[in-house]
Amino acid sequence: MTHRLKPVPLCFPNGEDMDETKNPWTVLSLATMYENAWIRVDHHEVLDPSGGPGIYGTVHFKNQATGVVPIDENGNVILVGQYRFALHAYSWEIPEGGGAHEVAAVESAQRELREECGLSAKCWKEIVCMDLSNSVSDERSTAFLAWELSEAAAQPDETEKLQIARVPFWDAVERVKRGEIRDAISVAALLRVALMALQGELPEQISTAIGRRREH
Repeated sequence: MTHRLKPVPLCFPNGEDMDETKNPWTVLSLATMYENAWIRVDHHEVLDPSGGPGIYGTVHFKNQATGVVPIDENGNVILVGQYRFALHAYSWEIPEGGGAHEVAAVESAQRELREECGLSAKCWKEIVCMDLSNSVSDERSTAFLAWELSEAAAQPDETEKLQIARVPFWDAVERVKRGEIRDAISVAALLRVALMALQGELPEQISTAIGRRREH
């Protein structure tokens, strides 16, 4: 079952509620500069919050991003390694991908786990939602915890050259702390599961598995 937190209004020191609804930007014109099957780049002529003229470039993502922290019965998290073209660097991440906005995020995450790792999971729990780069894009992500894993037929994209590793969960968290895992969804999702562990919010079988590995 998915549980979403209700937003709590912020207040000024004098007790008045802050206005979280007013848009201080005025768009004077909008032009699409580039578009492909995944993104659209728009150029805006604007009046900024001070009232002065300016420009703003935005990237619209046509899919929602998803990520999954799959933990096996031995307390390992399954990570995916691949070369990231935009960064010119190799990256270890949780299984991730994208899915159509009209498709439930959990279904897209299930597909990515199967395609990239050759795994399916009996149990799923939504753990964190993110705006990934909100100064320039509208890309959003939902990450899940998955457990009770079983083998499935892997179907990696023909453009992907992937490596799969099973890493003790707390070792993966240490890699985040050392800056060795830097992917935003992976960092947020792994630390969210770590916080759930410390607050006693994990399913018993996961808590037992990762606790046992941490002791060793």
